[in-house]
Amino acid sequence: MNDRLAALYPQHLATVRERADKALAHAGFDHLAVAAGLPGLKFLDDLHYSYAANPHFKHWLPLTSAPGSWLIHTPGSKPKLIFLQPRDYWHVVPDAPSGYWVDAFEIVIVRSPEEAVAQLPKGKCALIGEAQAAVAGIEINNPKTVMDYLHYHRAIKTPYELELMREASRIGTRAHRAAEGAFRAGKSELGIHQAYLEAAGQIDAELPYASIVALNEHGAVLHYTEFTRHAPQPARSLLIDAGASVHGYASDITRTYAATGAGEFQALIDAMDAAQQSQVAMVRPGRPYADLHLHAHLQLGAILRQNGFIRTSAESAVESGITRAFFPHGLGHSIGLQVHDVAGFAKDEHGGTIDRPQGHPFLRMTRTLEPNMVVTIEPGLYFIDMLLEELRAKPASKDVDWTKVDAFRRYGGIRIEDDVACTSDAPENLTRDAFALS
Repeated sequence: MNDRLAALYPQHLATVRERADKALAHAGFDHLAVAAGLPGLKFLDDLHYSYAANPHFKHWLPLTSAPGSWLIHTPGSKPKLIFLQPRDYWHVVPDAPSGYWVDAFEIVIVRSPEEAVAQLPKGKCALIGEAQAAVAGIEINNPKTVMDYLHYHRAIKTPYELELMREASRIGTRAHRAAEGAFRAGKSELGIHQAYLEAAGQIDAELPYASIVALNEHGAVLHYTEFTRHAPQPARSLLIDAGASVHGYASDITRTYAATGAGEFQALIDAMDAAQQSQVAMVRPGRPYADLHLHAHLQLGAILRQNGFIRTSAESAVESGITRAFFPHGLGHSIGLQVHDVAGFAKDEHGGTIDRPQGHPFLRMTRTLEPNMVVTIEPGLYFIDMLLEELRAKPASKDVDWTKVDAFRRYGGIRIEDDVACTSDAPENLTRDAFALS
């Protein structure tokens, strides 16, 4: 894989530099300085939270464990990496930079955050990072004009970035296979999660987000992260939402499984899977992402009717709000350096937003799709007690077969999620392609 990355990286760096040049010129800055960031300190403690590199920093180079370092870009000059390699016997000191990318940078090794800051350029500088990254009186400014431009264009992935995301999908799907095996073997949520980590070869802090491993009714909690220690008897269903990271780029994958003998739930999973694949096929240039979300609600309405949950049309179920009770989140989001990547609502490179459709407050993306964008497609069908009780109190309640709904509460819910690259032709499903190899 390194040979492929080495071949693709120069073009990626040239693209990132060009975008930075335009952002600086547009905003009137001479330099760009990006802090790698520092691990946050826990309140009233001397322990730190897990370190996560600033996404703007790891956009330039595949360096995800360089706390206290800085990336400096001045148009027309070789970019500079100020690499903090402290004298420290309490922690592992980062190795000196090496690999296919180092020749593209002037590298200066320093021993303290203060030495790093002393290397920052003079003149008008756009400093990007968290406030805690600043030392010795340096003020992080995160200029909005620069940020808006960089965020907007970051949604368009380079071939180098796409290759990293394919590898993240390959690791994630391999781990999902192991998790399904652990479920079939009767493991607890914690045991399933441990099987996932082992197969991925990553610890929790290295994953792009906290894994969701939900058995039975827990699948109705959208962000369930509790990890019970004992498997329920019986274990009827598993919903697992978990990804992997490669050089800071994420995969985000969700699968739902029915236990042997849960044929009614498996049939519902199959219906949702077919709908999800048809939604993936709609990831085409020129389509507003919000249109895909609204179409997913119509498809869900049809599934609810065909499976006996409602007695009204799909269109009526959407209009009355029935589908929102079963599918309360958005269809998906942009993904890349962050799981929920930036600029999902951006109107253009100068800022502004594209509003969500009325009645859909949790949709995370409204932009029009373009080639080399990567988005998730993750429709859901859940039996969430709170939302179902709210639906019972509405006039549309008469159109719901509550006996059928109540019988499915024990399964929690269904979510199926793929990472999909928009191309000038048919979409590339990074997740399904990786599952085919695992």
